[in-house]
Amino acid sequence: QVQLVESGGGLVQAGGSLRLSCAASGRTFSNYAMGWFRQAPGKEREFVASISWRGGSIYYADSVKGRFTISRDNAKNTVYLQMNSLKPEDTAVYCCATRRGPPAGSSWAYDYWGQGTQVTVSS
Repeated sequence: QVQLVESGGGLVQAGGSLRLSCAASGRTFSNYAMGWFRQAPGKEREFVASISWRGGSIYYADSVKGRFTISRDNAKNTVYLQMNSLKPEDTAVYCCATRRGPPAGSSWAYDYWGQGTQVTVSS
């Protein structure tokens, strides 16, 4: 059984930074892409960033481009999301997900999901 566990969320002031982590366990993740999604109250889940198995392909939502950085450490089965210059509109539950094959921007393409970690940005 695949398990994804996110950590690193919290409360931060606008302009601040947070680093989210997503630790995977339960199987080998060779050739598996990882993605980050977020969902704010009353809104649909939206794509944030994704990264290929070797990190050679990375994609960002326009809303976070230039502020967020996705990375992964395959030796640790962990993917990270460095979030800088945070804005109140970044407030959401952030979830990581994984899928076999290339990265994707649609949530339906992912097979396994974590429970999420809350990120709250105060103005």
